[in-house]
Amino acid sequence: MQTFSITDTGRTRDANQDYVFCQEHAVGSFPNLFIVADGMGGHNAGDTASRMCVEEVVSQIEKSTKVTPIGILEQAVAVANEAVYDASLENVALYGMGTTIVAAVVLGDTVYVINVGDSRLYVCKDTLKQVTVDHSLVEEMVQSGKLQKEDMRTHPNKNIITRALGTDSMVKADCFEIEVDEGDVLLLCSDGLTNMLEDDRIESILKQNRDDMKRVGELLVKEANEAGGKDNISVVLVRI
Repeated sequence: MQTFSITDTGRTRDANQDYVFCQEHAVGSFPNLFIVADGMGGHNAGDTASRMCVEEVVSQIEKSTKVTPIGILEQAVAVANEAVYDASLENVALYGMGTTIVAAVVLGDTVYVINVGDSRLYVCKDTLKQVTVDHSLVEEMVQSGKLQKEDMRTHPNKNIITRALGTDSMVKADCFEIEVDEGDVLLLCSDGLTNMLEDDRIESILKQNRDDMKRVGELLVKEANEAGGKDNISVVLVRI
């Protein structure tokens, strides 16, 4: 397994509210763990939410007594949601904070994924395929036929998410299970990447540098910044 993670403030934001976790080694009963969280909220609330979310998820996985991978992930996300939500009520400066999360664990030839919000997980076999489904206004418009998929990236409401961790006392996460083969690549990322680069360009960069995850990650961030860098950019790459 070859992994690489990178997070960048971008060209227009003053602070980085993204938080990444990239661990090839055991976390609790998991042999590895990969997470991207994209915080939201004024001042330092967004970075507090994303950091707290990831730290709580990792902590819960380390001590979980659940048996199934999805059960472990769901419990960890539920507890993290409660922690972020409670913190937002206890401190007026953090009121209303929240975060997206996409997390994955690779167990043999199976990848278990959980997500809330519009941070994504892709898998690249022969082509790049988006596995997660955005919890966003524009995704709902696509699903209802009111918007074409290719127009999501440039729609004025592209940053409105319909589900986030920590904004309510309970959250519904989506879970996925995919099969992978040797040489497949997983990409976890925040919308600071996908709002700047088309999937076709992301696929091209990945396929041209498939043996070097560090180069892929650095090129993705570089090109997202060259395209405007309008948000924080976070990337976690895992080559099976």
